[in-house]
Amino acid sequence: MKRTNISVFIPHIGCPHRCSFCDQRSISGAAHAPSAEEVRELLDGQASHLAERDMQAEIAFFGGSFTAVPRDYMISMLECAAAAVRKYPEVYCGIRCSTRPDCIDEEIIAILKRYGMTAVELGAQSMSDEVLQANERGHSAEDVRRASRLIRESGISLGLQMMTGLYRDSEEAVRLTCREFIALKPDTVRIYPTVILKHTRLGRLFESGEYRSFGFEQTVDLCAELLREFESAGIRVIRMGLHASEEVESEMLGGVYHPAFREIVESRLFLNDMKRELLTREKGNYMIYTDSRNISRAVGQKRGNIAALRELGYVVQIKPLDGAYIEVR
Repeated sequence: MKRTNISVFIPHIGCPHRCSFCDQRSISGAAHAPSAEEVRELLDGQASHLAERDMQAEIAFFGGSFTAVPRDYMISMLECAAAAVRKYPEVYCGIRCSTRPDCIDEEIIAILKRYGMTAVELGAQSMSDEVLQANERGHSAEDVRRASRLIRESGISLGLQMMTGLYRDSEEAVRLTCREFIALKPDTVRIYPTVILKHTRLGRLFESGEYRSFGFEQTVDLCAELLREFESAGIRVIRMGLHASEEVESEMLGGVYHPAFREIVESRLFLNDMKRELLTREKGNYMIYTDSRNISRAVGQKRGNIAALRELGYVVQIKPLDGAYIEVR
């Protein structure tokens, strides 16, 4: 049975800070916090669609800092979600939320467990205190460690979210974040290259020339490295890059955004691995076999991987072979 999320966006009302990169209205596409009645109608309406498609979903409170919203409002949202899980157990399999690391404590954890929360994602963004401070996050790396321990000890699934290319970021700071995340043993990770939006501090810094994020190719290479490190550690990367959005595209000043960003990163991993296989051989013509599920990633967008290998002197054809990763003949 396929799994998905039914997302309920609660923009900014729970966040005690305005981070340098944040414009939640553009990111979430939501202009107001939904009422309990609106959430009930959404969940009731989606239940039949999920059943028809033989799908299950977690009810996901995203878009802001869920555990920092006014307590009565948070509980009203949790009550709606818990009621939907009880009413439609065949389609709703849990509840998840995203929040800030400094908005998690024992009391909050107890409330979340009472209403059946199954996963909490922390918007950590970086484990460099210098980067966190420069981007006005209002929390420390130690807050991430503490909140992560509380979530894991409670039995709730832990997700961590990171960004690349923030103000005063560096590749080494990104790699530090990766290592620290792995040490915290999350179940899932999301990786978001920074998108510079209008009406944000990063936007003003970008327009003044004081700030430049990582370039596109640099970000693809770095994210390919991160993807391999997390997957090698048994940690699922469930998202890379912001969701495709007309609002983001219209408000974007710079940074790295592509609606197929993950596919591009996975394709870069294939290119790197094919290079390793081929560079030990004489230049010439080769056949590369891989499982049919990997063909598009191996070929690359607009046959980019094949073109890159040709520039190195390797003319390749890529053919399907069940179960193969990269087999050169």
